[in-house]
Order: sequence, then C-alpha cells, then structure tokens
Amino acid sequence: MHFTDREWWTLIHGMGFGVVFLLAFGGGLAGLYSLRPELVTPAGVRERMRRLKIGTVAMALAAWGTVITGTWVVYPWYRDPAPDSPKSTLLADPGTKDWHEFGMERKEHIAWLSPILATVVAFIVLYYGTNLIRHERVRRTAMTLFVLSFLFAAVAGAFGAFITKVAPVT
Repeated sequence: MHFTDREWWTLIHGMGFGVVFLLAFGGGLAGLYSLRPELVTPAGVRERMRRLKIGTVAMALAAWGTVITGTWVVYPWYRDPAPDSPKSTLLADPGTKDWHEFGMERKEHIAWLSPILATVVAFIVLYYGTNLIRHERVRRTAMTLFVLSFLFAAVAGAFGAFITKVAPVT
C-alpha cells in the first residue's frame, strides 16, 4: 500500500488528530463527571485532576491540530482550480454538487467552533482546578461546552468523511 504526500496529510488530519480528540473527549468527559462531590475521595483527587487537566488540554490541542492542518494543508488541495480536483469533481456532477455547496461550505465553518470550545473547557479546568468539585454549575457548563465541541467536530468529521469518499484528495 502506497500513500501520496496528500493522502498522508489527509490521514494525519482526520485519523491522527481525530483519534487523539476522541480519546481525550472520552477521558475528559468522564473526568468532569466524576468530580461530583459524592464521588470524590480526598486521596484520589490530585491524580484525578492531573489526568483531567492532561485530557482537556490534549483535546484542545488535537482540535486545533485538526482545523489548522485541514484549513492550511488539506483544504487548498481540495479547492485546487484544476478540472480533476475534488471540488471540481463534486461540482461537475449534479448528483454530488450539493456535497460541496452544502457539506463543504458548512464543514469549513463549523469545524472552527470545536477547538474554540475545547480551549474554553481546558481553561476552565486549569483555572478552577479542584474547585470544580464545589462549583456544580461551572462543572456542568464545562461538560456542556465539552459535548458541544465534540458535536461540532463530529458534524465536520462526518461531512469530511463523506466528501472524501466521493471525491478524495489524491
């Protein structure tokens, strides 16, 4: 199996950063949820907070890595004006024209919300630290923003996967 440079970058963009993002999301959400006062014991709080801080920062960094490589590495190849580019391929066929006009146009905007929200959550966790145990409203707000960050990334990722299936960057 041989990958071109473009295929490698597409793989790094989608699967590399995407896997880290998903793993960090699962760990971060579980960590935030487990900070409920009835679940926290004084002995384990320091290790739990350390893992939560690492997880939320990793999720934010993975989200930024995904949108930066998508916007400035993979996306220019997609938009190439050549007649065999993925964008030209989608627009040439009336059956796939909507994949660009609806899918890609939405994807390129909604994807940027994910790292912004993930960064907000990482900031909340770093700023409040163990005080998240006592401040339920702040903890729930962080969990809500965390889930929204994941949902925006999921929508962008789904559009990206479907578009890549129809018109891959090669």
